[in-house]
Amino acid sequence: MSTDSSTPSTPIRTAVVGFGLSGRVFHAPLVAADPSYSLDVIATSDPGRQAAAVGQYPGVKTVPDGDAVLARAADLDLVVLGTPPATHYPLAKAALEAGLDVVVDKPFAVTSDQGHELIALAERLGRVLTVFQNRRWDGDYLTVKELLAEGSLGQVTRFESRFERWSPEVAKAWKAEATAADGGGVLFDLGTHLLDQALQLFGPATVVHAELQARRPGEKTDDDCFVVLRHGSGVLSHLWMNMLCAQQGPRYRVLGSEGAFTKHGVDPQEPYIVAGGGPLDEEYGVEAPEWAGKLGRDGHLDRLSTERGAYPEFYRILAAKISDGGTTSALPVPVDPAGPVEVLKLIEKARALASAQG
Repeated sequence: MSTDSSTPSTPIRTAVVGFGLSGRVFHAPLVAADPSYSLDVIATSDPGRQAAAVGQYPGVKTVPDGDAVLARAADLDLVVLGTPPATHYPLAKAALEAGLDVVVDKPFAVTSDQGHELIALAERLGRVLTVFQNRRWDGDYLTVKELLAEGSLGQVTRFESRFERWSPEVAKAWKAEATAADGGGVLFDLGTHLLDQALQLFGPATVVHAELQARRPGEKTDDDCFVVLRHGSGVLSHLWMNMLCAQQGPRYRVLGSEGAFTKHGVDPQEPYIVAGGGPLDEEYGVEAPEWAGKLGRDGHLDRLSTERGAYPEFYRILAAKISDGGTTSALPVPVDPAGPVEVLKLIEKARALASAQG
């Protein structure tokens, strides 16, 4: 591939495995919108989803599963795994061994040992491996990141972060059957994002408290969790994830020695795509002004506009890495998989701690 342009002369031939929420809303639209890629194959066994994929992406080839994708490895460069967590390790391993670069949706794997093994395998084979921690490009996260870089809050002491939803029924069949060993539960799902963001903002941490509960009928793992991290930097992170929350708290509350920042609402990129928009639209990633966060102290608050969300950055950075020579290039991957392994270690610690606490 060309190394003298940000857009390769030969597009990165890409297969997306899974066309549920992950493949349909996140990966396929982002890949198709980036001229550095060609979206060649979508794997899904559901006839309705196959028809939807062909209707949305004329010319794409649909196949029933990951094995059918790997059978076409000679005609591909990259495979994107948007499948249930228990499949991530075996599919990623097989794709790497087939000579493909790999994007794995979060959670990276269901154990930290599996994550370590995949990293070692990719290094040995000289393949690019990364994890789709897309919420590093949420607009509200980018806003908090900028505030911290500017020092606007002084010395941060406490970080509160929430993903709370009202979803009283377990909607997806695989989630209804998934145990913790399968990567089921909200800690592996939304919690993966919260833990990753906390580590990115405040550095290494240990779990000092964990509450993991299953509230909904039929929930086999957890759907109501609270985890406290103590970072080496001294910051305490309080992280909530809840699928049975009828009134949602702030998305972020960050307390510091010079002020605080409070933000409600969720990043608009996912609902925008669900509603039929695209990542190239002028409105994509732009949050409505009424959701602006509040910065300062009670009685002295300013509205702070939210940074524009930027999920396409993940695939832009990845294309640059692959096109510049992959593992021989000094360019970074969009997400170093070592970070998601640390997230898995925190999940393992939280589960052990919650179990010990009864």
